[in-house]
Amino acid sequence: MTDTAPEAAEQPKSAPTDRASAGPLDESEANPVRPYVDLGGVKVLPRTDLALRLEVEEGTKRVVAVSLDYAGSTLQVQPFAAPRSSGLWHEIMAQIIEQIDRQGGTTVVQQGPFGPEVVAQIPVAGAEPRAARFVGVDGPRWFLRGVIAGEGVSNPEAAAKIEDLFRSIVVVRGNTPMPPRDLIPLSMPATGAGA
Repeated sequence: MTDTAPEAAEQPKSAPTDRASAGPLDESEANPVRPYVDLGGVKVLPRTDLALRLEVEEGTKRVVAVSLDYAGSTLQVQPFAAPRSSGLWHEIMAQIIEQIDRQGGTTVVQQGPFGPEVVAQIPVAGAEPRAARFVGVDGPRWFLRGVIAGEGVSNPEAAAKIEDLFRSIVVVRGNTPMPPRDLIPLSMPATGAGA
C-alpha cells in the first residue's frame, strides 16, 4: 500500500523524543497489567475525578471520539491509521488552521510539550470565541490527535495535568490494513467505565 501524494510520503513524524517511554504509547509499549479502560482504538488509564464520554455519529451510531473531562479541562482524542515511515500531523495541522481561518477564527502555531501545536480562537455563534489547543503525535502506524479546551488552554497548572492525561493514552492500532487518515475504530468499554 503506497501513498500516491508525494508530499505525504515526505512528512516527518512529529512526536516528543520520549514518546515511546512517556507516551502517548503504542499498545506494544504499554504496561499490560495496568487497569486501562478499553475503548477499542484507545485505552485510558482511570484516575480520580476523570469523566469519560464517547462521541457518537448520529446516522451510523459509530463512536468517533473520546472526550475526557479532567482538571477543569476537556481533552478530546481521536486515533487515526498512519503510514509506517511518515507522519500526518504537519498536514493535519495545516488543514485545522485553514478550517479555523475559513470560520473567521484565529490560530497561532507554537511549540508545546508534544511538538508544534495550534492554539486557536474558534468563533461560536452568539457567544465569545472558544479557545482550544490542537495537539498531535505521530506514533508507529498511528496518529493521535487531541483537542484541549477549558483551563488547559491558558492555565499552566491545568495544562500540565491535561498533558499528562494525553501522554497516558494507549493507542491500539491492531493489524488490520487501513488507509492512512482512517479513524481507528473506537468502541464502548466492555464493562462500565469506572472513571
